[in-house]
Amino acid sequence: MKRALIFATTAAILAGTAAPARAPQFDTTAKVAFLIDLSSGAVLFAKNADVRMPPASMAKMMTTDVAFELIDSGKLPLTKMCTVRPETWQKWHGPQAGSTMFLSANEQVSVENLLHGIVTLSGNDASVVLAECISGTEEAFTDQMNALAKKMGLTNSHFGTANGWPDNGVTYVSARDLATLARYEIENHFALYKKFYSQPSFTWGKTLGSGQDIIQANRNPILGKIPGADGLKTGHTDEAGYGFTGSAEQNGRRLIEVLAGMGSWNERVQESTRLMQWGFNAWTAKPLFKKGAEVAKAKVQMGSSSEVPLVAPRDLAVTVPAGLSISGGMTVKVRYDGPIKAPIRKGQEIAKLVVTTGDTPPQMVPLVAGEDVGEAGFFGRAWNGLKSLFGLS
Repeated sequence: MKRALIFATTAAILAGTAAPARAPQFDTTAKVAFLIDLSSGAVLFAKNADVRMPPASMAKMMTTDVAFELIDSGKLPLTKMCTVRPETWQKWHGPQAGSTMFLSANEQVSVENLLHGIVTLSGNDASVVLAECISGTEEAFTDQMNALAKKMGLTNSHFGTANGWPDNGVTYVSARDLATLARYEIENHFALYKKFYSQPSFTWGKTLGSGQDIIQANRNPILGKIPGADGLKTGHTDEAGYGFTGSAEQNGRRLIEVLAGMGSWNERVQESTRLMQWGFNAWTAKPLFKKGAEVAKAKVQMGSSSEVPLVAPRDLAVTVPAGLSISGGMTVKVRYDGPIKAPIRKGQEIAKLVVTTGDTPPQMVPLVAGEDVGEAGFFGRAWNGLKSLFGLS
């Protein structure tokens, strides 16, 4: 049974005059666009967010994250050396190969440098070399990509290559899935994210003839334009158009944007900058509960306790239109499938806090168990059965 508990003290959360919260309006020439505020989980803008589309080089975020998972689990050292197979070099060098790191046949390259080549330079060659180094073949590596996509809960994505090269529709994503992928990478591998994603340039390879170092700039269109911008990945093919998944953090608020289907490099710069600026300027985050605060209690079935506290797993906030006070115009509910069956683990996500303000979409943030609740013993089960029989709480 789904239970919805209306939190009784909503009026005290935000002070001020009661005014309806109207969602700020935005429009973009991008065919696909999505913007989410991680501080609250609020979707601030969505346009064709669940339409399947080719990701182009934005697929490399998944390649990178497969490596991050292995690195953080101790299975893949950054210092591991990978060999550039001559066959791989032959396929992924020259103008026909798109963006490259300018690797050489039989070259030995560390995982760390390959990641710089993928993230900063968008190297198609670096992506395949890393995939082969990790899994033996690119095909085997894409199995890992798809397994991780399933773990993340991506429902409109499938990966057939390590670099997003067009493959007749085998590889596809949605904007919402790309934002979920970016969020997973930021929240689960933040140290690696900061190490690799905000480098302004990277140097690798030598020019023919003069032998000068090849320095390539990061293609991220909001680096240096949006304060706090630190990721993530551009993409472009004739099929996909120009796309970008980006993130920036300002004053504790982190936004993730996804745009795709644009017609030019300049349009990508303009629209990705506009959307991110609008997200920070037209909206603001209002605090709800501090990390560890008890929000409500949930009923427990067949447990050593009849209820469990629901607490905030992190500082929780609601995103509202900037400059508007919404006291009296906000509804806060706790939702969970209940009663919740024991055993329950402390920190286990068992409920959602659902916040609705005016005509803005509902915002849902997780609530977790504040303590362990074990299964009831024989006498506890008997007592619970009697209470249920006679309607006792």
